[in-house]
Amino acid sequence: MATAEKTRNEVRAQARYVRTAPRKAQLVAEQIRGRTVPEARTILTFLTRDAARDVRRVLDSAVANAETNHGLVGDDLYVSAAYVGSGPTLKRWRARARGRVARIKKRTCHITVHLALPGDGAIPEPRGSVTIEAPAEEEKPKRAPRKKAEPEAATPDAVPAAQEKPKPKRAPRKKPEPAAEGEKPKRAPRRKKPDDGGKT
Repeated sequence: MATAEKTRNEVRAQARYVRTAPRKAQLVAEQIRGRTVPEARTILTFLTRDAARDVRRVLDSAVANAETNHGLVGDDLYVSAAYVGSGPTLKRWRARARGRVARIKKRTCHITVHLALPGDGAIPEPRGSVTIEAPAEEEKPKRAPRKKAEPEAATPDAVPAAQEKPKPKRAPRKKPEPAAEGEKPKRAPRRKKPDDGGKT
């Protein structure tokens, strides 16, 4: 069965579990979407938001992936997609008045940046990648049949299961006789405590 090869049109990089609120990082990512790499770097350099530093690192990582793995020139690419997803939230607590407590949410996010060639040109395959062809279907070697367990040699002391003595049965418990109408049911007599000789 022949499989159609997919042409790669984008190079991506992702930073996961970044300690920044997703909303704050999303505002920065929107500024570079659709820009060329040199423009995006300039914008991120002069933005006053702290999240710009994290987005800049992801952008530089994507450019390095394109240059190292695919042999492209970083300045020829543009940011085809830049988005931020929310990650797990860390819960912390803070003391407040009257013995109460307030929740502090330390949010995390996942930042992803995609780079592409202008005109949606195809990106070459990674350097040094080897296409592995599926081996032809061969008959699997058959398993050797399992050996049947041989019965153990009977010892003179061993007694066959059929000749074992059955265990004695317990006598059934006696049910208390029902009390006649108007009479109280009889209680079992209490056990007497052993006399400790007046020591308490």
